[in-house]
Amino acid sequence: MTKKSHFEKLISMYAAAPVNKFYSPIMEVSKAEATIEIELSEKFHHPAGGVHGSVYFKMLDDSAFFAANSLEDEFFVLTTSFTTYITRPVASGKMKAIGRVVNMNRSQFIAESIVYDSEDREIGRGNGIFVRGKHKLVDAAGYAQ
Repeated sequence: MTKKSHFEKLISMYAAAPVNKFYSPIMEVSKAEATIEIELSEKFHHPAGGVHGSVYFKMLDDSAFFAANSLEDEFFVLTTSFTTYITRPVASGKMKAIGRVVNMNRSQFIAESIVYDSEDREIGRGNGIFVRGKHKLVDAAGYAQ
């Protein structure tokens, strides 16, 4: 398997996740990096009219997760911890998260992620630890397509 096909299969797997029917994200994956964009709408808002923190978390965790899984082509990685910082509110436009692996060893990946608004202002950041799971990627929905 070439690395390019692995990246394409990760994108297909992400698109196949039932939760993403709600968010309609667009993702790009390269070695140790993933970028995710979503178009914001009121369906993502909390009662005060801003984007709910769960959307920030999803964008940050997903981009860091796929950055880590770009370096692992046999097993699905798992998030073991993730810290999220919301630094600026947003209500409309797009959110774009960029995740990068900053360290890895035999047992874990450490990845950081930053999310931006439509004007490329940082609106949140996070970091997490990811480990190889036991679930093979070829068995994950969308990966083998």
